Amino acid sequence: QVQLVESGGGLVQPGGSLRLSCTTSGMTFSAYGMGWYRQAPGKQREMVAAITKGGTTNYIDSVQGRFTISKDNAKNTVYLQMNSLKPEDTAVYYCRASIGPLIDYWGQGTQVTVSS
Repeated sequence: QVQLVESGGGLVQPGGSLRLSCTTSGMTFSAYGMGWYRQAPGKQREMVAAITKGGTTNYIDSVQGRFTISKDNAKNTVYLQMNSLKPEDTAVYYCRASIGPLIDYWGQGTQVTVSS
């Protein structure tokens, strides 16, 4: 059974940092593309950052230069380092594992709140 478990969310002041982790099990981690998505209240879920199985990364414009996605194949874990956080980064952050359009797993989400 595939499981994705996110951790590391919380409350942080504007300008602060958080590091999210997504630990997986039940899957061949190195074969999957991994992504971080977020959903703010009243908004659609959006892709924040992604990393291919080969290590190529991609970010939405609003987090470019502030967020970094990385992965550790030995630990079956993908990370999202978030720096210079802004109130508009507040959302539930989800981890996704995928191979092509047909294989797709999601974690349960972790809340990130940026507020003074």
